Amino acid sequence: MRPRSMTGFGRGEASAEGRTWVAEIRTVNHRFLDQRVVLPRLYNAFEEPVKKMVATILDRGRVDITFSVQGLSAVEPQLVVNESVARQYHRCLQQLIDVYGLDGTVTLRDMLTLRDVITLEEQRPDLDAEWVLISSALGAALKDCDIMREREGQALQQDLLGRLATFESVVRQIDTHIPELQQQRQSDLRLRVGKLLEGLDLDPIRLAQETALMADKSDVTEEITRLDSHMAQFRAFLASEEPVGRRLDFLLQEFLREVNTLSSKISSASIAHLGVEMKNEIEKLREQVQNIE
Repeated sequence: MRPRSMTGFGRGEASAEGRTWVAEIRTVNHRFLDQRVVLPRLYNAFEEPVKKMVATILDRGRVDITFSVQGLSAVEPQLVVNESVARQYHRCLQQLIDVYGLDGTVTLRDMLTLRDVITLEEQRPDLDAEWVLISSALGAALKDCDIMREREGQALQQDLLGRLATFESVVRQIDTHIPELQQQRQSDLRLRVGKLLEGLDLDPIRLAQETALMADKSDVTEEITRLDSHMAQFRAFLASEEPVGRRLDFLLQEFLREVNTLSSKISSASIAHLGVEMKNEIEKLREQVQNIE
């Protein structure tokens, strides 16, 4: 269930023929999907297939995937006798004995002290067979991680809805004061204009019209309507089955734009603090949205 948090951990295992592959995934928030894969050296060819598999499940986040193999290795190194080198060493040693008339013969102990007669060779793994185990372990780890991210996402969803409700309550407070604000604004404007034009013969009807027009420019009804629309869209995104982190972050920028415009229009000191409170709630919302995929 969306939304999902970008913070999670998952672990998966897959076993066969005495060996066990272990995959561990750790994820944190990030603007994009940023993956780092750590594999045993012989299996580095699986880095891209692993990333593709992760990308089918995760959309955003910094993802660290670590693999290890336990138990019997699928590619036990082998000791190999280099017969060509051994023959040359033997011939040279025998030649020294013959030429210089030395006592004794060439022994096995003599041969074992010489370099490169016996070497340790790594074997190439059966990559197809190992991928079956690696992908199985990875799939289990992804499932485990996804469950945790969904659980965290549900907690984030409830927190965001609660914070949005707090924000909306402040908007409603301002909304209920709009008629009062308009009347107070018109009254203040009439008083100020009257003082400025005291003694001049002006048409009172025209003066009332101009005062009403100036008061209308400070009306915040339009901003309230747009905020209502943004809040409805925010809730719809939270109920979506798609990754919505970027959309929510952009929408909160629009929240802030409307609140800034609204605050610049409110001249009432008695409710100006509500604009500050709305900005504070938007910042809290943005902090939480940064963790949503």
